[in-house]
Amino acid sequence: MTNIQIPDFSLVILIGATGCGKSTFAAKHFLPTEVISSDYCRGLVCDDQTDQGVTADAFDLVREIAGKRLKNRKLTVIDATNVRAAERKGWIELARKWHALPVAIILDPGIDVCIERNKTRPDRPFGAQVVQRMVSEVRRGLGGLQREGFRQVWKLASAESIETAVVARQPLWTDKRTDAGPFDIIGDVHGCSDELQTLLVKLGYHVAWSEDEGRRTVRVTPPEGRKAVFVGDLVDRGPNSPDVLRIVMSMTAAGHAYAVQGNHDRKLERWLSGRKVTIAHGLQQTIDQLEGQDLGFRETLRIFLGDLRSHVWLDGGRLAVAHAGLKEDMIGRGSGAVREFALYGETTGEIDEFGLPVRADWAANYRGATTVVYGHTPIPRADWVNNTLCIDTGCVFGGKLTALRWPEKQLVEVPAERTWSEPIRPIAAADLTSGQAEADSILDYKDVSGRRWIDTALKGRVVVAEENASAALEVMSRFALAPQWLAYLPPAMSPSETSEREGWLERPEEAFAHFRDRGVSELVCEEKHMGSRAVIAICKTASAARARFGVAGEETGAIWTRTGRAFFGNPATTEELLGRLRNAIEDAGLWNELDSDWLLLDTEIMPWSVKAGSLIECQYGPVATSSRAGLAASIDAFARTGNRGLDVAALRDHFADRAERAARYGSAWAPYVWQVDAIGDLKVAPFHLLASEGRVWFERDHVWHMELADRLAAAADGVVTRTQWRKVSLADESEMLGAIAWWEALTDNGGEGMVVKPREFVARGNKGLIQPALKVRGREYLRIIYGPEYDAPRNLVRLRERSLGGKRNLALREFALGHEALKRFVAREPLRRVHECVFAVLALESEPVDARL
Repeated sequence: MTNIQIPDFSLVILIGATGCGKSTFAAKHFLPTEVISSDYCRGLVCDDQTDQGVTADAFDLVREIAGKRLKNRKLTVIDATNVRAAERKGWIELARKWHALPVAIILDPGIDVCIERNKTRPDRPFGAQVVQRMVSEVRRGLGGLQREGFRQVWKLASAESIETAVVARQPLWTDKRTDAGPFDIIGDVHGCSDELQTLLVKLGYHVAWSEDEGRRTVRVTPPEGRKAVFVGDLVDRGPNSPDVLRIVMSMTAAGHAYAVQGNHDRKLERWLSGRKVTIAHGLQQTIDQLEGQDLGFRETLRIFLGDLRSHVWLDGGRLAVAHAGLKEDMIGRGSGAVREFALYGETTGEIDEFGLPVRADWAANYRGATTVVYGHTPIPRADWVNNTLCIDTGCVFGGKLTALRWPEKQLVEVPAERTWSEPIRPIAAADLTSGQAEADSILDYKDVSGRRWIDTALKGRVVVAEENASAALEVMSRFALAPQWLAYLPPAMSPSETSEREGWLERPEEAFAHFRDRGVSELVCEEKHMGSRAVIAICKTASAARARFGVAGEETGAIWTRTGRAFFGNPATTEELLGRLRNAIEDAGLWNELDSDWLLLDTEIMPWSVKAGSLIECQYGPVATSSRAGLAASIDAFARTGNRGLDVAALRDHFADRAERAARYGSAWAPYVWQVDAIGDLKVAPFHLLASEGRVWFERDHVWHMELADRLAAAADGVVTRTQWRKVSLADESEMLGAIAWWEALTDNGGEGMVVKPREFVARGNKGLIQPALKVRGREYLRIIYGPEYDAPRNLVRLRERSLGGKRNLALREFALGHEALKRFVAREPLRRVHECVFAVLALESEPVDARL
């Protein structure tokens, strides 16, 4: 029996003459989806698997399918004769492109066996000479298969060995996904043994040294269940590389640690193996330190360093650790290119003024779901960029030795005891601006365009059509404020079901019934201000804005509309209003209470005319004026007609009724309009605290939010206005009647209406997520929306047939997307991930839904 052990991710090339049993072997040992047959692809191309005239097209198809499988890290088997080196060359190149290990399996049962098998197959009408030529080519090329690039070569030289062969799959050496940790990932040590021991102790490890027959040994006991991962560059430049190596070798031998190879470690291994290397960059110090060590230690060290891998892939694929980093398509794969990138990263090909290669910023373009932790390039502080983290904080250069706790994502650091080596290239001073902010300074069109599938915590997957995404991109690229601020766009809100009461389109009773039917027991009813929806990001200082939002200059916040546009055209106005709000936040004690130097607020800014002045002047006003003039002329005409003795009373009364409705229309927006000459003329009504440092506040109910808004209004000097609100128990008839009476009084006095919400910010029923809010608008406000005569009986009948399904589905999807955007922003995910959700909200707004709802 032949045990064929192949990597579980590889490109397997079956080699053998026609009739050798390749297809049978493939079907026995591999899944049907793993095997790509050249004969089958001929059939796909021309309906005839034996048509040699389409061989080129068939192999184009084989290569395309194989490439897609390898791209997705799937084992792939090529079922073709592959008897000539020229035929195999393309497969080697394809394997290298996708960093897969090429494996050759040769099937050679003998010429006679192949000839006999072909005789029984009517689709093989060729003679024995074809088989003889193929077998001869296979045998002639056997010795050169490894030179061609195959990492494994397996030969089955008889029918029996082919029949009894067993194929087993093994994970690549880098694949440790079954190990879920938790882990402590430690940055470049560079011989700083004392700092390493201090860090290990701080992480909860116990380090015990001893002498065993004159040999210095160490035992490191980890905290229960934890394991260390070293990112490489254990040696050079520092004062005691041997002790660092003893610690790491002891921990890996005991199964308490993983270590990946760094470029300094590789160079030391080559020197220990007697190869010619350039003695530079601290290697001489390590050589001198090893001079007094026994030969057994040095030989063990050589083997240990030589066995170190390019990277380790851990925790179900959620984490990868490499010395200098890894691109997304290299993770969990094996090739020379993977090892070189993991050791050295990527360079631009240029040399800087210090004679060192200029490194390309691969992390700025990283888009993978796997977190990559690495070192190699010393930086003043560890900083997340696109789900990657460099933890080489230059201990040997007088900086710090840094570890990352995983999955906690907590950084633990110890300072260097001294500067052990002066860096050739000075390490830049720490900057308040995060590395992620720098990476986010340019957004990639591909990150927000095309058809998108966005997974949300509240509503599962939300799909955005390509045409809607294009519409959102058009609006954002032309009109939006600085993208660094745009962490959230508010969702649409649906009205309540229509009322059957005579003369009414909307009333609170239907909103109450909607939530009662879905199992909600307690509501919060809030006054609906007639203004313009505004999201406000406000920071305690300009430096806080730069550090958290990555903006430049002296901005301390931003105010934007539902479509992501700056609310005020004048930045000075924005800053003045932010100053008033900042004082209110300070006086209310919220900075300290929330432990944050920035807040994100959902608000309404009044008067409505601040944003809708041109709408009133160019649309609503002319309609009112022309209606009054036209209807007055009609009534006058009917009056003169009646004076001549004609019976036009019914028509006259009809037009008089129309004129009365038009007059009410002309004054419907008066309560929402006033002159604004200064900031003091504005009114800001906050009703949600959306997020602050480390928190998305959807977990708190609406009572908490409204009480916080009341505190802001009480602390403000007039610019923050209070929103009237009340709790309503759906089990208490008197509370419901009181809320209805309150709504009637609000709307009779010119108010827009109220918003009815479940007390819980995120409410769920038997059928999933419940509407976060329903608006119940007053009769005169609805006149602005639907027109002067909307409440005429004949029109109400038609309007009561309005469909709310589309609007409500839209509101739920946008609500879930808004929450997801905030969650990602608070977690400091890349801005492209936040914008994926923000753009999606705007994209959904381009769906064909009645804008009057």
